[in-house]
Amino acid sequence: MELRHLRYFVAVAEALHFSRAAQKLNIGQPPLSMQIRALEDELGVALFERAQRRVFLTTAGRAFLVRARQILADAEAARQEVQQIAGLDAGELRIAFTTSAPMTNLMKRVLTGYRLRYPRVTLTLIESPSERQRDALTERTLDIGLVRQADDAPPIAGLSFETLIDEALVVVLHQGHALSGRASLSMADLAHEAFIMHPHDVGTAIDGKIRRMCERAGFSPRVVQEARESTTIVALAASGLGVAILPAAVRCIQIEGACFIDLSEPDAHTPLLLAKRRDDASPLVQAFVAICREVAGRLHETTPPGA
Repeated sequence: MELRHLRYFVAVAEALHFSRAAQKLNIGQPPLSMQIRALEDELGVALFERAQRRVFLTTAGRAFLVRARQILADAEAARQEVQQIAGLDAGELRIAFTTSAPMTNLMKRVLTGYRLRYPRVTLTLIESPSERQRDALTERTLDIGLVRQADDAPPIAGLSFETLIDEALVVVLHQGHALSGRASLSMADLAHEAFIMHPHDVGTAIDGKIRRMCERAGFSPRVVQEARESTTIVALAASGLGVAILPAAVRCIQIEGACFIDLSEPDAHTPLLLAKRRDDASPLVQAFVAICREVAGRLHETTPPGA
């Protein structure tokens, strides 16, 4: 039994409705129902009576609710006490991220969770290409990096990299494009298209991967326009200027005319990694890493297979 199971149970017990509880917890209803079932199986008792889309606490559920609330309150009190001892009630954490990282559910939930748990810590957020983030970490002008990295990137002395999520790559093009009606596209389908990409000096890992994928498909991308921001690239593709390949998180960009299509290549994905210095013992950094792992694990748990 884990604290998250108790949080899930309390949320359902207070809402007496799985859908509303799932919305409050920011997870899907099916995974929430599965976790509650697993908790009931572990305890060996039914905590809820389910009838006609409504739920009610059983006698055992009401007793368990009292205990669960007390355990969560004790855990919160212990966390606050430890934070004060470890110095987590103040300070500054410098975090850099790539242009597409804020569009992911992971980064949004991590920042929200960190601010809620450590409201007195100042988060200094910097948008920066992956290559520059690595340099800044080495130079100690940055504490945490959310980076993209080439598949064959060599290790960097003194830095550690941990994969948080692995995002699919998608093709972005105009809704009126001849390929826009396809369910998925291969790199070969894009051989004669004009490409919109980041400039070479931006230092993005994704563009290097795109070029290698093009080469394996037998062509070099014909780049007609460069832009530094992912949102700008999506807007240019939506205008019909060319096609682009970006992480799937850009699907959240609502620009008229934009069409997003899955890329069918087996390696059409890009990990988002957490980068930090190996010797960094800062409690602020350790707390951020812990929340990243917690959120990444929850996202993995609630993501259906094949999604």
